[in-house]
Amino acid sequence: MRKIAVVLVLLTGFGGLIGVGAVTGLLAGMGGGGGSGGTWSGCSTALATSEGSVQRGQRMAAALGREQRRVVSRIIRIGKRRELPPRAWQIAIQAGKTESNLRNLDYGHADSLGVFQMRPSMNWGTPRQVTDLEYAINKFYDVLLEVEGWKRMRPGAAAQAVERSAFPSRYHDAEAMAAHLVSERGEAAALGGCEELPETGSLVAEAIDYAKGQLGDPYRWAAEGPDEFDCSGLTQQAWAAAGVQIPRVSQDQYDSGGAKVKLSRARPGDLVFWGTNRESDSVHHVALYLGDSEVLHAPQPGEDVQIAELWDGGELLPTAVRPTLSRAR
Repeated sequence: MRKIAVVLVLLTGFGGLIGVGAVTGLLAGMGGGGGSGGTWSGCSTALATSEGSVQRGQRMAAALGREQRRVVSRIIRIGKRRELPPRAWQIAIQAGKTESNLRNLDYGHADSLGVFQMRPSMNWGTPRQVTDLEYAINKFYDVLLEVEGWKRMRPGAAAQAVERSAFPSRYHDAEAMAAHLVSERGEAAALGGCEELPETGSLVAEAIDYAKGQLGDPYRWAAEGPDEFDCSGLTQQAWAAAGVQIPRVSQDQYDSGGAKVKLSRARPGDLVFWGTNRESDSVHHVALYLGDSEVLHAPQPGEDVQIAELWDGGELLPTAVRPTLSRAR
């Protein structure tokens, strides 16, 4: 939900806001990034352009011990030798951090063993093999390469596709750390380049069609349908209708809802955000971009889901989010 300052601006009507021409200038002139600094820029992943996530990743990486660093180096070295892209290394690091805290364990739940807690009883290999780093890392990569569309998935979702854990969301916790570790090797561009962004194609149409089907539904705080919505409930359900899972609240949708793109490069279906003083860690409203400076959103209490001209109000963020193809169906 937007802050009171934005509500007051809205009460004046869109004519009292910064005009469409000014917003067009904002679209064209403001860079993406949301204050990332460092090595990440442009079309980097969501974690890369969220300053808080970058700092969290740095802190988690700094806390790793010598043994854990050796495991990370081995994962990256084997990935390079196999000519796998840095995204594969990141996925393996996230899986290893989640499963064993990047330690080559000789114990685990049931018969789980090693960095990736592979189970000999599930045909991952013998106990001796799955506790051999060379074998275990190569085996993880072998299975990852068999996952359809893994390059388009959020790294944690790809890790889950390999590990098949009963707690699938936990792999996302190590995302910022893994990205930082990979970027330390000078491979940030390979993780975040625009060429890596998936083409969502018909999924965009599905998401927009769902959202348009809710036009006229009333706003209600914390509602996510089927007949009432708040801003992030609407965008989440719109993309869920296309089979794409994104977080529930607007701040989380900005931080980890997909790939970051400059607002000037926004496409229909992308998520656009407003934050206090344009701060990326103070997001309070999200809308679905339709193109041609139009958005579809659930505004605030007392209003209905509607299409509106994209406005600024001093709070429009220069970065949009493009949900990725980590699909549930």
